Amino acid sequence: MQVMIRYKVRRDQVERNLELLHAVYEELASVRPEGMRYASFQLEDEVSFVDFAVFDGPGPGPLPLLKAFQRFRTTLDARCDELPVLTELHQAGSYRFH
Repeated sequence: MQVMIRYKVRRDQVERNLELLHAVYEELASVRPEGMRYASFQLEDEVSFVDFAVFDGPGPGPLPLLKAFQRFRTTLDARCDELPVLTELHQAGSYRFH
């Protein structure tokens, strides 16, 4: 499964969002879950974020099991100006996209 999640945080919540995201990546580096790729991008306006996740198999993969992700997700709606929108992606083509 491949998904994209986009959301926009309030300007006063950008630093907190980045702190929580970094904690997710620290836990991912520690746990090293198999069959998962994950990347987060902060867009040019500094308040918009886009995450890409690729999981082997169906479902949300191991993210919901991570304590840091649970902390990130539990407070995300309160930090947002635009709530997260999840879109399932179906690859139409790629060149060296890992």
